[in-house]
Amino acid sequence: MMGASFLALRELVFARGRFALMGAVVALIAVLVVLLSGLSVGLVNDGVSGLKKLPVTSFAFQDGVKKDDAFSRSVVDTDAVRTWAAQPGVADAAAFGNTLVNGRTDRGVDIDLALFGVERGSFVDPEVQQGRRLAANGEIVISASAAEKGVHLGDSVVLEPSGQHLRVVGILAGQHTYGHVDVAYLSLRSWQQAKAGLGDGEPVPTRVLQEATAVAVRAGPGAHVDLSAGDAAAGTTSMTLKQSYGASPGYTAETSTLQLIQAFLYVISALVVGAFFTVLTIQRKGEIAVLRALGASTRYLLQDSLLQSVVLLVLSAAVGLAAGVGLGAAIATTQIPFALEVGPIVGATVLLLVLGIGGAAVAVLRITRVDPLTALGGNR
Repeated sequence: MMGASFLALRELVFARGRFALMGAVVALIAVLVVLLSGLSVGLVNDGVSGLKKLPVTSFAFQDGVKKDDAFSRSVVDTDAVRTWAAQPGVADAAAFGNTLVNGRTDRGVDIDLALFGVERGSFVDPEVQQGRRLAANGEIVISASAAEKGVHLGDSVVLEPSGQHLRVVGILAGQHTYGHVDVAYLSLRSWQQAKAGLGDGEPVPTRVLQEATAVAVRAGPGAHVDLSAGDAAAGTTSMTLKQSYGASPGYTAETSTLQLIQAFLYVISALVVGAFFTVLTIQRKGEIAVLRALGASTRYLLQDSLLQSVVLLVLSAAVGLAAGVGLGAAIATTQIPFALEVGPIVGATVLLLVLGIGGAAVAVLRITRVDPLTALGGNR
């Protein structure tokens, strides 16, 4: 093994120009992997961070609703809340409203909001970082990112075109967005008014007062909730919290596209590394034949070539990882939905290394077919 290490490292130094070129390609692929990973996480956070932070385990939507856009199509009767609350294993159930609106503050700031209608005091009524929680109709609690856009505590947001006034009383901690729009919590009654497009003082029809988008359900600690049984009893269609991400605008299309790009990038990295070591093995055919003629085993030669690929991939990926993280940190300060998280980046980098080494391993198997007679002129 030591002899193989010596030969492998000696060739890396001797042919440093050739290996540096290959290393640069691997480093660039690693940069792309980091950036795509950060963009994927950023898009997910920008699309469903508001849903991810809800303390729910599942949502019960309208029976038979299309699951890819359930939040925009579903309408359930608030009576379903009581039915779900009575199901075995359910700790809490509450009506939940969801709709997208646009408005303008009394300071002249235009703002788009994803309104989350909740019953005040319920388990989905959020804690705030600044200000106070919801206490009356006509109040909203906004996300921190909305505050960064110029919406302040005490501001009045006028929804368009209804003219409904909503006063900002609290600001949430961290990012809360839905469909790339800032989240604002308000009472279920105010949400029903906004959903119906009614202005201040306009009477809300009784039918509207009995409607919500879904029933938010929270299972008890360690409890299993039979969603099928609950749906049969309440006349609803349930999705787990994670499944409900796909019901937000553009989530499935965005994540599927980025995952497909990442998959192609991994395949390309394996092919590029494999092609490089195939060419290298062909160029070293004479040297390998001499070593075989001198008694070097196939295992020894495979260790020599694989060690080269491991050293090259690890060093190049480390350089690309550092460059990608630095570039990603700069991107994260812009308006681009980008987030650096250790887990996805490490996972993507490890997968890149594994596939690259796999491509190299397939390439160096040509060594087993090198005839030692080549070194002795047996091919003449």
